[in-house]
Amino acid sequence: MKKNAKYILTMLLLISVPAAFAEVDPNQEPFIFVQLTDPQLGFGGYEHDVNSLEQAVKQINSLKPDLVVICGDLVHDFTEKAVADFKRIKSGLTMPCYFAPGNHDISDNPTAQTLSSYRDAFGEDYFSFEHKGYTFVIANSSLWKAPLAGESEKHDAWFKEKLIAAHNANSPVFVVQHYPIYANNPDEPNNSFSNLPIVKRKELLTLIEQNGVVAVLAGHRHTTNINDYKGIQLVNCEATSRNNDRRPLGFRVWQVSPKAVKHEFVPLESEKAQVN
Repeated sequence: MKKNAKYILTMLLLISVPAAFAEVDPNQEPFIFVQLTDPQLGFGGYEHDVNSLEQAVKQINSLKPDLVVICGDLVHDFTEKAVADFKRIKSGLTMPCYFAPGNHDISDNPTAQTLSSYRDAFGEDYFSFEHKGYTFVIANSSLWKAPLAGESEKHDAWFKEKLIAAHNANSPVFVVQHYPIYANNPDEPNNSFSNLPIVKRKELLTLIEQNGVVAVLAGHRHTTNINDYKGIQLVNCEATSRNNDRRPLGFRVWQVSPKAVKHEFVPLESEKAQVN
């Protein structure tokens, strides 16, 4: 990736590929992907958010990553206009784009109807795909945050099955979701905004530790939190709509190689002055 010192922050985080994957092909082709969170059209001002997402798409295209993942809250209010505008702007990306649902996409307490509306508009709310030896698991974390009978059980079984299958195939995993597993500490109290319920949190942390997860990418908080859980990066990154911690708007670029994974923040062009 060509780096432009004017808008890429110098802070770069390095993650070692888990020891369980020492047999990953050393000749495996490196790749780059982008993590974008909470475009949430209508949260920071509708036209502002549309313009910010359009700027993000323009900058991402110039970087030419292999793919883009979006960690939920595609829109603020699930209206026909917001959905259409998000899909229109997203279609401008020149590489594949995959996204997880957020609470604003399917409500704080999802129902059969909100899930159906999301699926009709955007397709599957959880799925996985493989890319150059890695597995990406796109999860519906709302089904962990606010369980829905008949849906959460299916999602849990699918998630566990996908992680185990990837581990058995010697394929390191990136999990992409909306809610962070926790904000600052795995033992912190339950919080309606900052984390997943502690019982589910512990279950998920055990699963990701045992099955070769490299990183869990999330959004939701509009606050940057980067935690290390037993060598696994939990990256809750900057949004393109509005940040609550005065961080510039932008996205993260991940560089993946057989031996290491690095990520760095890229502010939107309109935000450069805040990081220079």
